[in-house]
This record gives sequence, C-alpha cells and structure tokens, in this order.
Amino acid sequence: MVASSSSLDVAALELALARHQYRVESVNSGEHALQLARDGGIVLVLLDTILAGSADLELTGQLTQAAPDRRIPVLLMSHRPTQDEQQRAARAGADGYFSLPLATTSVVDHVLFALKGQRIGGFDLEVNYHMMAAASPDAVMLLDLDSGRPIDLNHRAEQMLGRSALELLSSPLSSLCERGQMEAMMQSVLAGELRVHRLTFRHSSGRLIDCNARGVRIAKPGRRLFHVRFVDVTGTQRAEDLRVGQERLLEMMARGVPLEDTLHKLVQLVESQSDGVLCSVMLLDEDGVHMHCGCCPSLPASYAELLEGMAIGPGVGSCGTAMHRREAVVVSDIEHDPLWAPYLDLIKDYGLRACWSMPIMQDEHKVLGSFAMYYRTVRHPDADEQRLIGVASHLASIAIERARREAELQRHRSHLEELVEARTAELSRAKEHAEQTNEELQAALENLSMTQEELVRRDKLAALGSLVAGVAHELNTPIGNSLVTASTLADHTAQLSAQVKEGIRRSELDNYLARAGEAGDIIQRNLQRAANLVASFRQIAVETTDAQRRRFFLDQLLQDMLAPLWASLPQPRPNLVLDVVPGLQLDSYPGPLSQAVGHLVDNCIVHAFSTPGGEPCVTISASAVGSEILLSVADNGAGIAPDHLRRVFDPFYTTRLGSGQSGLGLYITHNIVTGVLAGNITVTSTPGQGATFTIRIPATAPL
Repeated sequence: MVASSSSLDVAALELALARHQYRVESVNSGEHALQLARDGGIVLVLLDTILAGSADLELTGQLTQAAPDRRIPVLLMSHRPTQDEQQRAARAGADGYFSLPLATTSVVDHVLFALKGQRIGGFDLEVNYHMMAAASPDAVMLLDLDSGRPIDLNHRAEQMLGRSALELLSSPLSSLCERGQMEAMMQSVLAGELRVHRLTFRHSSGRLIDCNARGVRIAKPGRRLFHVRFVDVTGTQRAEDLRVGQERLLEMMARGVPLEDTLHKLVQLVESQSDGVLCSVMLLDEDGVHMHCGCCPSLPASYAELLEGMAIGPGVGSCGTAMHRREAVVVSDIEHDPLWAPYLDLIKDYGLRACWSMPIMQDEHKVLGSFAMYYRTVRHPDADEQRLIGVASHLASIAIERARREAELQRHRSHLEELVEARTAELSRAKEHAEQTNEELQAALENLSMTQEELVRRDKLAALGSLVAGVAHELNTPIGNSLVTASTLADHTAQLSAQVKEGIRRSELDNYLARAGEAGDIIQRNLQRAANLVASFRQIAVETTDAQRRRFFLDQLLQDMLAPLWASLPQPRPNLVLDVVPGLQLDSYPGPLSQAVGHLVDNCIVHAFSTPGGEPCVTISASAVGSEILLSVADNGAGIAPDHLRRVFDPFYTTRLGSGQSGLGLYITHNIVTGVLAGNITVTSTPGQGATFTIRIPATAPL
C-alpha cells in the first residue's frame, strides 16, 4: 500500500512490483490507510511523512500494529529529509526512511528488502547512510566485512556495474572483482591503512572496469562495516595507455622497425582500448586498385586470405568502399547493409556483425590503405571510438609513408652506388689530368712568385729613390747656399790677410766685417733650415716607443695645445672654434695626437688662407661614435683642387714649393694617425668652400 500526497510515480511502481507478484494500493489519507491495514492483505506500507501524523509520526506505529496477526513493515518517504526527522522515524518504529524524489528501481529495492526482513537506510547507524550515499557524486557502498556483501549502495554503483541493487546486495562483492583484490583491500582497511586501491570489476555486459577504491572502516559495536567509494578510471587508464602506446609507436618508427612489426603493435594497442574489437590494416598497392592485408592478427587467417588482392570499389565491404570514397565507412550491421550483401555467404562462418573502416591517407588525394574495427555484435561507434579509429589511421599513415620512403631511399641508394662508381672512374681520370696540370701550375706559380718578389724589390727601391731624391732636393738648397757663402767668405778672408801685410785701412776692415757678418747670417739661416728639414725627416718614421701612453680628456688636451700655438701665429689671426664634446676620455698617446692636430692646423694657416678674402675660420670638433673618437679640422678657405686631393698625404708633395714648405706635414700626420693611434684619416674638399680633415681613432689604443 502507498499512502502519499506526493507525485510518486505509482503506475511505474505498480508495473515494477507486479513482476514480483505484488499489487499496489494507493490512498491519500491516514484513516483510509489504517482501514485497509485492519482489513488484512497489506504486506508493506509506503508512508509519506506528510500523512504520518504530528511531530511524533504516530501513524507509523499505528500502521505497524494494525494487523491483528502480524507486524506490517512501514517505509517512510520524505520530501525534506533531516537528521531529526530520521531519528523520529526510527523512534516511531519505521523500517526504512528515504528521500524523494527517488528512482522507481530504488524504491522497489527498498520494498523488496523490507519484505525480506532487511533494513535499508542504516537505522542502526548514527547517520542515514542511504541518504548520504544517494547524494554522493561517486559510486559508494556500505560493506559488511564478515559476509563480504554490500548492505547499502547508491544508484551510481548500480550504473557503474550494470546491475540492480538487489543483485549487488544478494552476493559478495568479491564475486564481481578480480581474484584477491577485494580481500586485500579489506585487510588493508582492517589494518588502518588509508590509501587508494586499484580494483577491476566485471560489468554485466562482460567488459572490465578499472576503479580506484578508497575504504574507511565505520565504528559500530558488534559489527565490522566499512564505507567504500569507487571512481571508474577505465577511460583515464585507457587514455594513458593510448598516449604511452602512441609514444612507443613513434619511437619504433624513428628507429626504423619493420612496417609489419609496427602495424602489429598498433593493432594490439587499439584492440586494448575497446572491448571485443578485432582490428585490421589493409594496404593499397601502388596501382591504387588492389588491396592486401597488412596486419590482422585477431581475425581468422582464412578471412584475411579472402581480402588479399581484392579490388576496391563503391560497394566492396567497409574497407574497399572507404578507400574508394576516401572517407570513413561505418557499417553497424553487416547482415543488413548493402555494402556487404555480395560477401555474406563468404563471411557467415566468421561471426562478424559490425565493421567500421577509416581510409589511411597520405594527403587529401593519396590513399595508402584502411584501418578497420570489427565486432561480433551489432553496434555503432561512440565518440571515443570514433576518435580512436581516427588516431589509429593517422599513426598507420605515418608508419606506412615512412616505410615507403625508406624503400624508395633504398632504391635511390642502389642507383646512387652505380652513379658513384661511374663518377669515381671519371674523377680518377680527371685527377690524373689535374695532377699533370697542377705540376705545370706549380712551375708557373714559382715563376710568378719570383717575378712578384722582384717587383716588390723594385717598388721598394723606387720608393727609397724617391725619398732620397726628395731629401737630397730639400737639403741641396740650404747646403749649397751655405757652401757658396762660406767659399765667398774664405776668399774675402784671404784678401784681407794680404791687405793686412801691406797695411789695411779702416774702411776696408769695416767692409770685410760687414760682409763677414752677412755671410754668417746666411750660413746660420741655411744650416737652421737644413736642421729643421732633418728634424722633419726624422718625424716621417714615427716611433711609438718614445711616445707616452696615458688617460686624458680630449677637450683639455686641445685647449692646452692650441693656446700657445694660437698665440704664436702672426696677425691677422683666423678665428679658431673649438667644438669638442666635454668629457671624452681617451687611453692613447696625447703627444702624437697633439702633433697630428698641430700639422693640420698649420696646413690650414699656410694653404687655406694664402689668398685674402672673407673672414678666415678654423673649426676643430670631436665626438664619440661607439668606441671610437671622430675628430675633424675644417676651414673655410680656398679648398683643394680635385687633382691635388688624392696626393695630399704623399711625402714631399706641396703646392707652395720654394716658400719654405717641405711637403711632409700631412705625410707625417698620416703616419701618426695610422701608426701610433691605430686609426685612419680622410679629407673632403670643395674648391672655394674650404676643406675638412677627419680623423677616426679608437678611444682605447691597441697595445
């Protein structure tokens, strides 16, 4: 009997209990329920707590005692279960207590257990275990360690194992588990260990389920109970196995394992991912028409022979059609699919009922073969199985393409060996010819080296001759003048000696003294000029050993150097502009640098402003460019003619020959900059607009 004012599905409950030979009577008031119980025929009452009376739920006890000859079990149903209400239900004598809404199958389980004298809901525990289990997101059970059987469970446990609560509560749980696993977990729980156990159950369909289980003992005097939570990790474990399997397959491909072994490993991997699957790999010949079996270890050998050499086409089973269409072909029922109609008589003895085939593609146009998954039951692939066959066909394509490329490379290697042999013979002949030619070239090279050495020697002699000629030319004038003056003075002295013997007049002596003084001045000037020329010649070969290296600031060096230089210039002096970035510090040779700048300034004074016009100006500027110093000396004078510009740094080259200039200033400057200072110097000029000499030197001179 059902006494309820709720929306309990009485019709479904009637249908379910009818299978167990029970009839359901529905009432909606307590008085009606008591009347039916007193009349007899009522074996159990499902009572809504709304109709159970006041806070003491007194109707519960009245119904249990309504029949004169026996006690009637009463199960209470509550829309708003609470711990307090559960305790009041137990005190009122209820045989069970559960929350609504509840699936009809669970209600039936409650009824059947109550009719068998068992109690669902754990009234002998301190908590309502059944209500707690129903709210759990995982599969949970309450196990009796002595019997090994569950005494309560939730609906998720039924779903996970594919069995009803009645089936699970009627037999030891170890009967559904791999041998020894459940016993080991019970021993662990009794020892007080709190850890996760790996259990393998068998589903009602026959497939294996991997679970992580954690058990906790429940303290209850006189009973050994423990609560177990199960988490189905079959999918997670298979996903991990698939990932590891893919890595191993790729490693096999990288190591060049034969294609047959690689495909065999691939088929084993896929078959471990789906229960009851039989896999095959068909390979398409190079002609793109005929196929043969690449690997099908789980299929009968005689079936594989039927497929050998078969031509693909639009109605050639699953594999032949998939390769022809270049798309997946899913046949869920082989016996009733037109693609398999021509072959039913051939395969009827093999028990194959479903076949899903995926083409193995090299690219969007090139077909390499097909990967098929057979089943002995009629079935359609789920999302995981569709992904699995896609992964399998992709891995197969990598393996097949690599094997074919290896075969092609081997053919190329064989052909290459033939080419190498022919080429080696040709190179041997060329080598002999080259050796002969090399001997001739060696002789020519030796002759060329001798010629080059001779030319270098001649160039050195020519340069030395030019230098000696320049030195001789420059020294010839002052020395010649000194010789002529000294000779003239000697003649006058001889005449004076003769006159002294005869008697000399004072006028003659004064005349001699005047001439002697004039001759002395001439000789002194010419010898001084010769000494200056010799000093200039010595500067041509700049010696770094005499220069002192130190750290200095460029702006301070130029100011100290130019001040006395400027004061010594004759009037009118040109304007001097010093535009140097402050703080430029160098680790170099200040002496040679000052000498080079001084020569450049002298060159401006002597050559740039030789003709009057405008306001003469010399600008000295300096800045840092990376690790180098850029220093320039510019004037606004006459400029340098283009035909003179390329020779300004040659020794003894001057445009003012005979005016006291030796033509060595810029040559010495060039030697200082490129030698001691390890830099370079350039000049740019436009006639009539002045000239600019630019020096680029490192801030830190090399050692």
